[in-house]
Amino acid sequence: MSLALSTLIYEWRRYLAAVISLALASVLMLALSAFFVGVLQSFTATIDKSRAQLIVMAPDAKSLVGRVPSLPKRILPLVYRHPEVEEVQDLTQDFGPFYGPGATAPTMVNVMVVETSPNAITLPDDFTDSMRKVIETPYNIAVDKSALAQLGVKLGDQATLNGKTVRVALILTGYANSQAPGVVMSRQTQRLMGRANDDQLGLLMVRIKDPSRAVQVRDELNAMGKDQFRVWLKKELSAATIRDAMKQGPIAIMMLFLTAIGFVIGVVITWQTLRGAILANIKEFASLRALGVSMAALRGVIIELSIYVGVIGVVASTVLMFGLTMLASAYNVAMSYQLGAVVQTAVLLLMISIGSGLLTLGALNKGDPADLLK
Repeated sequence: MSLALSTLIYEWRRYLAAVISLALASVLMLALSAFFVGVLQSFTATIDKSRAQLIVMAPDAKSLVGRVPSLPKRILPLVYRHPEVEEVQDLTQDFGPFYGPGATAPTMVNVMVVETSPNAITLPDDFTDSMRKVIETPYNIAVDKSALAQLGVKLGDQATLNGKTVRVALILTGYANSQAPGVVMSRQTQRLMGRANDDQLGLLMVRIKDPSRAVQVRDELNAMGKDQFRVWLKKELSAATIRDAMKQGPIAIMMLFLTAIGFVIGVVITWQTLRGAILANIKEFASLRALGVSMAALRGVIIELSIYVGVIGVVASTVLMFGLTMLASAYNVAMSYQLGAVVQTAVLLLMISIGSGLLTLGALNKGDPADLLK
């Protein structure tokens, strides 16, 4: 067992503050981004969970952030021209004032319209057959659990949407909306409410015969469209939506600020903790120098020690983030982690720990072997 590891094991209390500071730094740097990504993935859940492989949007659409341009109806036969295309349906979006029995004022909601026939492209794949039949009933709607309090409704309540009476017949989980509360209804209900627009299409959901050829079919459809539309993979569109949303001014500033705060806290506390631990054992280091151990070797011990602290800090932050995620899930708050962000945070924590170790090296100069004779 190395000297650094044995020191860490037998005097772990001296280094506990450094481990905790690294774990808290990771929370500041990662938790907020995980929250925003989770909310945004809930926003795109209806598309991500659809049974389609490709999404057709207007040529100038960059993502689902902001207003998504509609498509003219003439686009539909153009998409069907590809021999791999099996079925195409539009995913209609609507909005309107929602007034629940427990609300004091109407709330603007986003409305997602889906087909309710068995295995329909726009029907989310986590809808069971019983859920499909519930939403199929005219004027029945589904509401995400996170929006119940804001809309002032509960399961079975009647409410008013766009001047029509609807019934909250289904409660969903994982369909929160970052812009406005989300409501899901059938296309039949939309038509009965007089909100259907057959001249303009929403997003086109495309099912192909061989899902493994999705990338190739996407490229071929884009070439056939001649800039009249743009075809996306579902994962591609979700990633673009998250990327655009995270670039929004307030979110980007908040993310940068918390990352900077987490970095500063991690460096200062870890550095001071390591420095205090080294100074507490300065006589032992002086004894090693008196026995002929070189200063370079002692510096290596400090760096190795800081690496161990960083690794333990990463493990502690993993446990802390797991607990935070479970707590958020209990309160129906979506959190999702991107692999790149997780790896980046882990690497940054190790850099903080190693950097703190480098800043601590100067403390070894206080361990003069001659002091042992005093």
